Amino acid sequence: MARNIKLFKVLTLLTVTANGVSSSVVFAQSSAADPVTQTQNQSPPKSTDPNRIAAEKAEAEAQKLGQEDAPLATQVIPKWIEALKYWQLTGDRLEVAKRLDVIAKFYWLRGEYPKALEYAQQAASACEALNDRLCKGLAVSSLSFIYKEIGQYQKAIDYSKQLPSLFPENPGLTPSTLTSIGQSYGELGQNQKELDYHNQALSFWRAKGDVVKQAETLDFMTSFYLFSLGEVKKAIESLKQANALDPEFKRDRIIVDLNYASLSTFSCSDQFATLQKPPSPEPSANVPNSPESASESAINNIESFQQSVQKSRKQENIKTEAQFLRSLGSEYVRFGEYPQALDTYQQELKLHQFMGAKPEEARVLEDIVSILSYQGKKQEAINTLNQSLEIRRQLNIRPGEAYTLSILGRIYLSLGAYDSSLDTYQKALSIFRDMGTRSDEITALQDMGSVYRKLKNYPESLKLYQQAFLIAETTGNCLHAAQSKYLISQAYLDTGNDQQVITSSNETLAIAEKLVEETKKFAIQAKINNVLAKAKMKQENYPEALEYAQKAQSLAQKSQYQTLEAAMFTTLAEVYVALKQPQKAIQTYRDQLALYQDLSFQPEKSQTLYDLAKLERKEGDLKAALSSISEAIDIVENIRQEIVNPELKTSFFATKQDYYALKIDILMDLHQQDSTQGYNAQAFDTSERSRARTLLELLNESNADIRQGVDPKLLDQENALKDKTTALEKQWSELINKNPTDQQKAFFQQERKNLLAQYQAIQDTIRAKSPKYAALKYPQPLTLAQVQQQILDPETALLQYSLGSEKSYLWIITKNGFTSHILPAQKEIETAARELLNAIQYGKDDTANINQAANQLSQLVLTPAAKLKQKRLVIVPDGVLSYVPFATLTLNNQPLINQHELLNLPSSSSLALIRQETQNRKPAPKTLAILADPIFSADDQRIKTPQKRPISPTNPDLNQLALNRATKTLKKSRAVGNNNQFTQLPGTRQEAQAILALIPKTETTAAFDDQANLNLAINPQLSQYRIIHLATHGVFNGEEPTDSGIILSLVDAKGTPINGFLRLNEIFNLNLPAELVVLSACETGLGQEIKGEGLVGLTRGFMYAGTPRVLVSLWQVDDQATAEMMTRFYKLILEKKLPPVQALREAQLQMQNETEWKSPYYWSAFILQGEWR
Repeated sequence: MARNIKLFKVLTLLTVTANGVSSSVVFAQSSAADPVTQTQNQSPPKSTDPNRIAAEKAEAEAQKLGQEDAPLATQVIPKWIEALKYWQLTGDRLEVAKRLDVIAKFYWLRGEYPKALEYAQQAASACEALNDRLCKGLAVSSLSFIYKEIGQYQKAIDYSKQLPSLFPENPGLTPSTLTSIGQSYGELGQNQKELDYHNQALSFWRAKGDVVKQAETLDFMTSFYLFSLGEVKKAIESLKQANALDPEFKRDRIIVDLNYASLSTFSCSDQFATLQKPPSPEPSANVPNSPESASESAINNIESFQQSVQKSRKQENIKTEAQFLRSLGSEYVRFGEYPQALDTYQQELKLHQFMGAKPEEARVLEDIVSILSYQGKKQEAINTLNQSLEIRRQLNIRPGEAYTLSILGRIYLSLGAYDSSLDTYQKALSIFRDMGTRSDEITALQDMGSVYRKLKNYPESLKLYQQAFLIAETTGNCLHAAQSKYLISQAYLDTGNDQQVITSSNETLAIAEKLVEETKKFAIQAKINNVLAKAKMKQENYPEALEYAQKAQSLAQKSQYQTLEAAMFTTLAEVYVALKQPQKAIQTYRDQLALYQDLSFQPEKSQTLYDLAKLERKEGDLKAALSSISEAIDIVENIRQEIVNPELKTSFFATKQDYYALKIDILMDLHQQDSTQGYNAQAFDTSERSRARTLLELLNESNADIRQGVDPKLLDQENALKDKTTALEKQWSELINKNPTDQQKAFFQQERKNLLAQYQAIQDTIRAKSPKYAALKYPQPLTLAQVQQQILDPETALLQYSLGSEKSYLWIITKNGFTSHILPAQKEIETAARELLNAIQYGKDDTANINQAANQLSQLVLTPAAKLKQKRLVIVPDGVLSYVPFATLTLNNQPLINQHELLNLPSSSSLALIRQETQNRKPAPKTLAILADPIFSADDQRIKTPQKRPISPTNPDLNQLALNRATKTLKKSRAVGNNNQFTQLPGTRQEAQAILALIPKTETTAAFDDQANLNLAINPQLSQYRIIHLATHGVFNGEEPTDSGIILSLVDAKGTPINGFLRLNEIFNLNLPAELVVLSACETGLGQEIKGEGLVGLTRGFMYAGTPRVLVSLWQVDDQATAEMMTRFYKLILEKKLPPVQALREAQLQMQNETEWKSPYYWSAFILQGEWR
């Protein structure tokens, strides 16, 4: 980007002394912002003032030191400060002011900007007091470029605007100042203003008739069009105008050569050929004389940059040291030496932080992020990006902010956080479009298309790629056009459109052939040949596929992009497999592995190990396969362990579940070969390691005060975000009565989403910096032996399932026994499970059909448990089995519920942690708190003075917008009536009253109607009760899990809308050390099925809040049947003193045998999750 490229030249600033002695100071400064120089030729009479003589002597010594390249910080600058002290003793205020400015410029030259600013401000103040125009002009020029370096661009602009009037005798200053001002506006993303100022500078030189200066200005405009706007065609036209004015290239060659080099990257050869070629530049010296020229010269190598770094250190010039470190780091990256690059960039970062160069600090942070991500250090990458993002936003650097967001979107994508990735890319895209940066808009569209491709939404992916291609074609960006066409070819490959794949691939190759820069040409050609290889594989034309794959590999090597070269191995290996040449495929994977090892690319290395393990298993080398997949999982575990955000942990883990499934398959294969080695036990351990890990870590965190010891500023930021959210909701509640527009609704919803994202980010930061969090031991899943020892008792058996594409598994564990069993593939089990669920929910009274479906599923998943005699079965389900009420299944031709107590667990390890956290907890003093039968609408008959505007999904407040999204997922649910309002639950009042009658009033609290509200639900007083009973609607939104929750009263006693939505994230923040939480209505047991985590829903929130067991429902249950069921359940707990798991079983049996609600539809929806003791 042009705003990151500074064009340097050497100039001499002459500082004028009163006696005519001049001292030259060499600076490297932007050619667009040259400070004014002035000399006095007359020599004043010699002075007899000893202080003046000492000052002049010190200056002469300083000048000599400068000519000898002496160290700036320890020799040159101290000499100037010595001279300043003598000038101060002379009482000559003008000379003092000038020396203050000289010292400011030396500190600027060294890169010590805080010191530079301090002296420049003193100089400006002194000159202002003296009313000396020249003096003030020199100080103002210093302030303008210091502020530019530290990223305070508006101040730099303000000071730059003063310069022409301060130096009227130097007319050449006006256009260079205009250019500098324009560039500062460009840094702020105000591209139109930048263009306006470039045009003003051009008009100035046209009026003067100076064609070379006009050409130089057009060169700046060429860079602007190319880098700031991404308009290649306009850049070429601008450069043609410059060349027409200056055909002999008398103008500054640095920017000319940069423009030509950049256009050779982005333009097509036919476009590039229309440009007049400049004379070849003179060869550079072995050691470059500036960082920019060095980085653009092919002959400069790592050794020469290292020499330049050492030279800068010797001179104590941290500015040039940082610049050469950047060039050195880029060279390391180019050669794939990423550890060295990371070390180099970290050195550069420390220098920029010392210098106070905030824009450069943000930029190098992003360079570091790229390497951290490759190394699998995703959380560190995110934390580092957030630092960069904070800098960009503080300085209002919008182009940089959008660029940082784009990188963050890629990190989220790599972690499987697709919604977060899309949201982040969309923010970046909006900024790019607002600024008119077309090339960055193309990249953002491509990135978003890649997310949709991961989501297998190929039509949307293709649409975005096509939009990107159209922009690239319109702007003349040949490189982006080729990249977009390649992505379009990939999308056609995904959809199986073979003919379009061929057509689009040929079009890509035609565009790539026009690229001037060969490395880019080879890269595109490699990628498209890889696509063609895959297309031929789909057609089973393996010989041609091999030709394309080998060609792709060869071209990738020519491109010198090692990451691309490594990626091309995958298709080549797959072709060898298809050709039944497994040894070649294995060797190819090993070659890929070696390259990723050299590059230190951990995520890619784990994927190669996974691919290799699959092939080794297929070839029967199970021991080698086990070694490969174990190493891959170790990498995954290391990456996951570093991530602090629970949602990112979950999404990343979900993308890696195939690794654990493969290891289970390999271990079970080994068990079939040799049942004496305990491979099946290792398979169980792997299964336990693969499930509900985020829940395990959240439970581990729940009793630790992770905010203790955290920087109070972070906690203040957290509280401030809470206050902002409250204020936003208050604003919305005020606006809702004024009929807000759709635009206003969308604005408030987006603002809420932004605040939530910021809140989650600050929580991640608190975790990352919390001593308490750091001290938490990373909870390890239990092994088989530990499950038997810590979890099970003689009366309990555990059934743990793992569903796989080829076959599924069931491990049956008792206190002293263990067996493993192979079950049918996942698809067959899913079909049977769905048939049962459909039979229950849509044919609720057709018990014969329900029983038939239950028997069919039971034969698939329960047959191995036929000999179990234990009183209690603990089910650890997987996939679709999480939605299945095991109480309806049969064993030995008898209903399972007739033979065993039943309860569910997300994992065995989660129960161990629950027990650990609750073992020393004192029971709450009171028995029961009930919230039931809330009011959902102002139309409710219980409202004495109904308001005109009831709460409903068509008349939302901010919380109601969340309810709308959640209730959309309910489809035919009876939770929402015909009027789009939540239906009343009168049965819950009867249910609650019957339960309350069992307990003394002093032991209970109850809230009905408008009193069953959010304020009571979050009241700390609820922690005084052993049982919390919430008899109301619960909703789960799979698209936005944070918009799931419990629906409480949505209006107050007067019918005024209030917030009655207890969101999932608020449940997590509750303190509920209750022994039991009962959610007695409406699908409270549902959640989002996430690979590796199971159902992520309300149950998880209440467990985090402190309860060891939660009773929930899997579907919408008849109101009256629920009241009957709950009344019986509580009688058994309170009167017969049965534990909840036993009480649930007895109540369900009574429902079958003693009531009209005999069908499983009415009683089997209720399941107990958590502890049974």
